[in-house]
Amino acid sequence: MKFNSRNIYISPLARIGKNVRIGDNTAIYDNVVLGDNTTICNDCEIGEPLNAYYQDSGYENPPTVIGADSLIRSHSIIYAKCTIGNNFNTGHRVTIRENTVIGDHCSIGTLTDIEGEVTVGNYCRLHSNVHISQTSSLGDFVWMYPFSVITNDPYPPSNDIQGVHVGNYTQVCVHATLLAGVHVGENCLVGAHSVVNKSLPDYSLATGDPASVRDVRRYIVMGKGKPYPWMHRFDRGMPWRDIGYQVWAEAQANRALLEPLEVAVAQSERA
Repeated sequence: MKFNSRNIYISPLARIGKNVRIGDNTAIYDNVVLGDNTTICNDCEIGEPLNAYYQDSGYENPPTVIGADSLIRSHSIIYAKCTIGNNFNTGHRVTIRENTVIGDHCSIGTLTDIEGEVTVGNYCRLHSNVHISQTSSLGDFVWMYPFSVITNDPYPPSNDIQGVHVGNYTQVCVHATLLAGVHVGENCLVGAHSVVNKSLPDYSLATGDPASVRDVRRYIVMGKGKPYPWMHRFDRGMPWRDIGYQVWAEAQANRALLEPLEVAVAQSERA
């Protein structure tokens, strides 16, 4: 650990990797695991105890894992029983509730609230002031822009919780709302201020309240001549940078085909 900070609490049951930095007034609770080269900034709570802590004298904090090379900015709270991958970044005052699983290379913007029981894939970007309700899931390369909201109660208040699923590569623009239980397909674009009240097939362009649906592949960026899906024209921070999405995607597909063969060879060699 590398820090010259004040008023830090680190549980003796926490496991801290190499070259970890921890800021002032931060608490690292029981059974937290912090990967190498991670920075936790001032006034953060990592592994925040669950409700049972206040009622059960025998409470044990569930594990909380944050991967290597991550940056958690000030005043963020990550509850116990979360698992977060490598190269994770937050803005300020982010809240991530329990039973959330987040993949690698994700970023969560300032004042975003993930309400728990949520799954987020790899390379997802949630911008500032995003709200994700319980039992929702995001695929890989999903972006949600400021003030977009995912709900989970079809007729509030009720106990009929229905999370939303958002498919790979889908973009949800500013102030858009996805209503409880909808399934948004892959490679979709949900326009600003749109309200999605029914499931969307792959390659949907959804705009309006309630959203009307077209094929996003027919949408051309004005003056740019560049169509959707967006991966063919954008690569900043993406794994296909400098080689192009098509080449990267083909390499991924070939790797997926080879993996079962490699496993079978390894098993035969051990036999």
